[in-house]
Amino acid sequence: MVPEVGLYVAGKRKEGIDKHRLVSPVNGEHVATIALPGPADIEEAIAAARTAQADLAEWSPFERAALCHRIADGIETRIKDIAHIQTLEQGKPLTESVEDIEECVEYFRNAAEDAKRLKGDVIPTTDRNQRMFTFRRPVGVWANISPWNFPVMIPVEYLAPALATGNTMICKPPEFTAWALLALAEVFEEAGVPKGAISILPGGGEVGRALVTHPGIAAVAFTGSNLTGKQILAEMGIKRSIMEMSGNGPLIVSDDANLEAAAAAAVYGAYYNAGQVCCATERVIVLESIHDQLVAATLEAAKAVRLGDPFDPETTMGPLCNEATAAKMDRHVADAQARGAELLTGGARAEGFPTSLYYELTVLDRVPEASLVAQEESFGPVVPVLTVANDAEAAALANRSHLGLQAAVFTSQIDKAFWYADHIRSGTVVVNDSTDFWETFQPFGGAAGTETGWGRQRIEEFTDLQTVVFNLTGGEAPPTPLAT
Repeated sequence: MVPEVGLYVAGKRKEGIDKHRLVSPVNGEHVATIALPGPADIEEAIAAARTAQADLAEWSPFERAALCHRIADGIETRIKDIAHIQTLEQGKPLTESVEDIEECVEYFRNAAEDAKRLKGDVIPTTDRNQRMFTFRRPVGVWANISPWNFPVMIPVEYLAPALATGNTMICKPPEFTAWALLALAEVFEEAGVPKGAISILPGGGEVGRALVTHPGIAAVAFTGSNLTGKQILAEMGIKRSIMEMSGNGPLIVSDDANLEAAAAAAVYGAYYNAGQVCCATERVIVLESIHDQLVAATLEAAKAVRLGDPFDPETTMGPLCNEATAAKMDRHVADAQARGAELLTGGARAEGFPTSLYYELTVLDRVPEASLVAQEESFGPVVPVLTVANDAEAAALANRSHLGLQAAVFTSQIDKAFWYADHIRSGTVVVNDSTDFWETFQPFGGAAGTETGWGRQRIEEFTDLQTVVFNLTGGEAPPTPLAT
């Protein structure tokens, strides 16, 4: 039987007002039916979140840390089950899904420990009879709008620090990748999350708009496309926000680089999660003097990528998640070729698979800068190679994108590596590794329309800074200073 998965509102399951027929990109089969919320469900979730937040704010940091550890414990017992659901609804290899859910455990544990060490300051004052302190307070009720490429991990990146600092959150995942996140509801119940502290309302833009514009929502945490992020910022009013709005990650290969390592990193950045990653390798910028050698190494590295059934342990790349992404790949490849780029391998939907969402790993050479594949986030398994004369041109080309999330540079010279770090406008610059590099505790993002962070930075983003000034005299005239 096809499971029917209810909404999670204020600690209970609900049927909603409509249903989404979830069809797997893996096999084209109807694998679940997802309930969709109506206006009453949204109002109930917000009201419950406000009540729960007032309660959670009274908990000590150590009580909230213990809650996060209990959630982490619960996820650990369900890693394989949740990973299986995620692969079925999203399409990424099961090995990658397992890694995602394992990272969710780490996010909750990190948040628990970071919250214990969230400190204020004692600030000097000009008046000897005053004392000034700062405290970190929870912001309130958050709306989280999350994407489909990491259906569980990205919401958890926000949920964990939110709970650890005394906030509550209403999550809005896309209806076609909501099943795995909804499966976490049992974990929240068993861990003792206060009723209403977390609600999960799958749906499209109308649900997200109702949340971010609601006066009962204090702040918005968003990961997704640049276009959607701009719409949210324009409509949400005066609210705190954390916005991570796409990337167009350049991987720069200088003339002293290890070419085999650079080629492997470029291909990995294209096939990991089928390129559906905000920090995927979207552009490979190579110096003309080593162009031929790098292209040859890239084609050799591409031979190792195995497109196939994501539940097969030998598979390294599964299908794309949805038709919109596959159609975008079609457009970008056709546009690049029309502008003079050379298709070296791939460039089409693979035949012989259960759905048309299995896309060949694609390598495009001599890609003009004006091509869509160089200007936009393709979000698919493509390696577009662009050529420049020198390092200065490489940095300038990397910076001409309005999306500056994460970049990579391959060089064997430490001074050149720091030169690139100084001259590339990107939230993160990775030296001699993939643009897809990340750790659960690193700062992430921060340039060209993107801002987000993990670890200590993220914990602070979920708090308001409060200053308290204390007059020791109780409002009376200050005592006469002691004689020296």
